[in-house]
Amino acid sequence: MRCINKAGYAWAVSAGLNAALAAISAKLFTTQIIRYGLIILFNVTMWGCYVNSLKALSSLQATVTNFATNFLTSGLAGYFLFQEPLSFQWFAGAMLIVVGVLILSKSSIEKARRE
Repeated sequence: MRCINKAGYAWAVSAGLNAALAAISAKLFTTQIIRYGLIILFNVTMWGCYVNSLKALSSLQATVTNFATNFLTSGLAGYFLFQEPLSFQWFAGAMLIVVGVLILSKSSIEKARRE
């Protein structure tokens, strides 16, 4: 059961990364055909990864992990690639999201052990 959860989280993180890559490619590339091609590629890949994560995790775990990865990756990419400022509130929100994902993850492992 624990191995399945690790694979599920890996798929959810991969989905979040692909979602962020879709957003990054929308800002990074100026050629329309490349931009839209990458957006479609990353979104299709994201959905495939997300569906695989749903096979191993609850929908809440998969969705929150996907969202957290997307949020963190998009924010950090904006900062490093596009020199966008990140406020204290962004970092506080990011920390709360990570803590929430860890709590969800731990509670699901504890629940699986009891069953």
